[in-house]
Amino acid sequence: MSALGSTQSAEALRDPTQVALRRRRLAECAAAYALAGPTVLLLFVLFFLPVIVVFVIALTDWQFGARTLDFVGIANFREAFADQGFRTSLLNSVFYVLVVVPGTVILGLAIAVLIESGRSLRAFYRAVHFLPFMATLTAMAIAWEALLHPTIGLVNQTFSALGLPTANWLRDEATALPVLAVIGIWQNLGFAMVLFLAGLKSIPHDLYEAAEIDGADRWLDRLRTVTLPMLGPVSMFVIVVVALRAFQAFDTVKVLTQGGPGHASDVLLYTLYRESFEYLRTGYGAAVAVVFLVIVVALTLIQARVLDKKVHYQ
Repeated sequence: MSALGSTQSAEALRDPTQVALRRRRLAECAAAYALAGPTVLLLFVLFFLPVIVVFVIALTDWQFGARTLDFVGIANFREAFADQGFRTSLLNSVFYVLVVVPGTVILGLAIAVLIESGRSLRAFYRAVHFLPFMATLTAMAIAWEALLHPTIGLVNQTFSALGLPTANWLRDEATALPVLAVIGIWQNLGFAMVLFLAGLKSIPHDLYEAAEIDGADRWLDRLRTVTLPMLGPVSMFVIVVVALRAFQAFDTVKVLTQGGPGHASDVLLYTLYRESFEYLRTGYGAAVAVVFLVIVVALTLIQARVLDKKVHYQ
């Protein structure tokens, strides 16, 4: 049997058709590797290699600009979790995300539904709400700083005219972080609105007619039975992306509060920046970056796994 099998294999190898087929497959594999190779190389150099370097630096006591370093193991991580300032920035980041994500999703969906249900000035309303997302956040932060000025700012002037209490919004520990979260909602609102508008346009009108025949004649019933289930994939994408953007909050903190007063508005990325580039404690800053990366990856995986089970795909 073995001799017979060897003979058949040898005949197959000598078969011109089989030889040509094998050469074609080898050529296709070589072309695939040649086309994918540069992309994989750039992906490794631009993404994976920096992450590996950050992990290595996090295990050292290197200071920015120093020519020597010592490996200290997980000492930087122990110091970080023992540091009250780091724990505060971590809790502030969580609070910021928990405010920005629901606020952005709910308001973005509400505005998208209102615009889609309207009959005039749709393009104008879309442009107005999308403008903050396109604008440079640093410039917008400076504008918000003027609006929130404790004496001449438009916000306090309006509150005073209405008889409402005013505050030094960016210098009060009780209001600094909530105000930054409101600015975060304002900045991400246009992004969520555009995606929800695209999702609303993809819902077949026949579904609303069928729901109305089945007794869902009120707008709230149609929203609950048709709109929200059909917007499942869009909602999942918006929640994941907005949560990642919220965890990456830095510009407004840097421009408006510098993490103050005290550590009331400190967030993870600003802590990373301060430790690495102001205090030049690069090893400690790299440890904060590793913690930040782990949280972001875990958040993405958890949201994708949990929300994917509740999504209705069209």
